[in-house]
Amino acid sequence: MRFIDTEQTRNALSFDAVIPALRDAFRDGATVPPRHVHAIQSGTAHGTTLIMPAWSDRGYFGVKIINIFPENTHQGLPGLHATYNLYSATTGVPIAQVDGDIVTVYRTAGAAALGADYLARQDARTLLIVGSGRIAGLVAQAMRTVRPIERVLVWNVRAAGADALAASLREQGFDADATTDLEAAARQADIISCATLSTVPLIQGAWLRPGVHLDLIGSFKPEMRETDPACFDGTTVYVDTDEAPTKSGDLLSAFDAGVLTLDAIQGDLHQLTTGQRPGRQRDDEITVFKAVGSALEDLTLATLVYEAVSDAA
Repeated sequence: MRFIDTEQTRNALSFDAVIPALRDAFRDGATVPPRHVHAIQSGTAHGTTLIMPAWSDRGYFGVKIINIFPENTHQGLPGLHATYNLYSATTGVPIAQVDGDIVTVYRTAGAAALGADYLARQDARTLLIVGSGRIAGLVAQAMRTVRPIERVLVWNVRAAGADALAASLREQGFDADATTDLEAAARQADIISCATLSTVPLIQGAWLRPGVHLDLIGSFKPEMRETDPACFDGTTVYVDTDEAPTKSGDLLSAFDAGVLTLDAIQGDLHQLTTGQRPGRQRDDEITVFKAVGSALEDLTLATLVYEAVSDAA
């Protein structure tokens, strides 16, 4: 069994490769059972663990275990930690352990950009990132792979986080600034990407201007929300997979408010990548992409890493 460390995993991934690989994976499909979700409590600490298996006809079977502890930010720790084990799907023999944290952040940002490639305006140039964690830190790079991003604004509930991410993006060549005025930033953005663990609405529907694309990749549980229900009122809504309407607090709250129905969701990434659904139809259309993540994405990137490292050996 090969151990592929953090540096090897990161070096094997670039969005120029990640996004096409995810496009192919969603188009071709794989076997993805429902994730296992467990609440973890130890003393006064609370978290959630997700166990996410998937396998494909390419001969790979993988399982990710990801632990989400939102209060880690108060200790200066990331809120998400993951491991990924890759096996032969024909024999069950362990093949490799890949850095699950790196796989998670690249696949999440990559899937967001894949959705934006179908749903954001072709001339989208101003990106607002809501959040400042590891996933938020890759959103600009991913979005710039599919759209001509020129300006990046960063907002975070803790201003220091936004300042740090904006500084990092400037070092990477982005025209980036932190902002403390979320409404003003949202009203000028072409793409709004929310990558937080918030349980309270951050983006308001009244702030969404015609033509904006709202990318929601943070919440994955019913109690987690990044938007108010008005964001789904009269907008064009897509999801990553059919798990999203049962898991996402954003969607569930919109259902409860009566501004969205399950039938009104236009489609998912499989339908977009296969051409079964059209994506954006008008420049003034407000589009929403709600993702809760899929084990298909993790398997795709872990396989990409394993094959790249094996070919280089």
